Formats: sequence, C-alpha cells, structure tokens
Amino acid sequence: MNASSGRGPYAKTAEVRRRILEACVDAFGETGFYGATMKDIAKRAGISHTGLLHHFARKEDLLIAVLELRDERSARFLESADAIDPAKHPVEALRGMLTVIVDSELQPGIMELHCVLSGEATSPGHPAHTYFAERYRSVRRFYTDAYTALAERGELSSAADPKTLAAMTLALINGLQAQWLFDRDSVKMESAIHAFLVSAVPGLAR
Repeated sequence: MNASSGRGPYAKTAEVRRRILEACVDAFGETGFYGATMKDIAKRAGISHTGLLHHFARKEDLLIAVLELRDERSARFLESADAIDPAKHPVEALRGMLTVIVDSELQPGIMELHCVLSGEATSPGHPAHTYFAERYRSVRRFYTDAYTALAERGELSSAADPKTLAAMTLALINGLQAQWLFDRDSVKMESAIHAFLVSAVPGLAR
C-alpha cells in the first residue's frame, strides 16, 4: 500500500501531526510559548510524551510548525506565483487580502494564538521574534506597494504617505482581531477594515 492510497503509516503520521498542531494552537493560545509544556501538549493530542518527541524533538520545532500553520492561507496569497501583484493590480490585491483576513474568523483558535504569541515575541530573546518581525515587514511591504501604485495613479485619498498608511492598516487589523476575540458579537472585522480601506481607496467601493 502506498502513501497515495490515503491509508497506512503515512496517513497515520499525518493524522498524529495534525492532532499535535491542533493541541499546540490551544496550548500556546492559552498560556503562550513559555507557559505551555511538552507534556501538556502531548496530553492534549492524546499521545505519549515520547510519541510527541518522535515528531517534534523541541518545543521550538513545534512553535515553528504552528506559526507556519497560522500563516498558511495568507502566505499562499502573498507568495504564490498566482498572487495578485499589488504594484500592478492594487485594488484587486487589497480585495484579496481582505478576503484572507475575513477568512481568519473561521479559525478563532489560530487568531488567538497569533495575538498571544505576537505580543509575547516582542522580546528579542523569544524564539518567534524574528518570525514576527519578518512577517510584519512583509505585510507592510505588501500594503506599501499597493498604496504607492494607487498614489501614482491619483487613486489614493489619504493625507498619510503609502508607507505610513501601510503601518496604520496593519495596526488596525491587529487591533480589530484582538477586540474581536473579546467581543465577537459586536466587533465586525470585515466592515471595519473595508470602511477604513475605502476611506483611503475610494475605488474599493465599486
């Protein structure tokens, strides 16, 4: 039996890793990286401590895998060869990114994980510090490219320059995500982000 059959050791290994990562999302989201323990994660995943170490020898390895899981959908949009180039098609790129952000509401556990770890990782010694620093730079660059292209076309309606506006956009998104986790009934991420974007890019309203 081969891996493509969807059964056997390959499928079993993939299933165990999926359970481990889901357990990590819960554990890191609740207590942060430093508060979570390998034994607790193994218990949540329904495997032995030794079994966990077989898949992930260090907690740092788990952290990297979980961060990659959290970024999977947005990374596909930002890095895929088929992604919309913000410098060439800025309005379409902004619409696409809004879709990715709204989609994160379907994964509240991962959003909570992001909020906890990104705050914890502000310390230079945190194992995810470099990851978040690079991620924020990448996202700011995405928005800066889009806003710069719109400014050059005379389609940007903002007193802020593209680079500053990009930082403001990211700050709004992160702040709304945190507020949404506290009050999911009252905070509407999609409408709030869309209203902000339309105030700077009127063409998004069409």
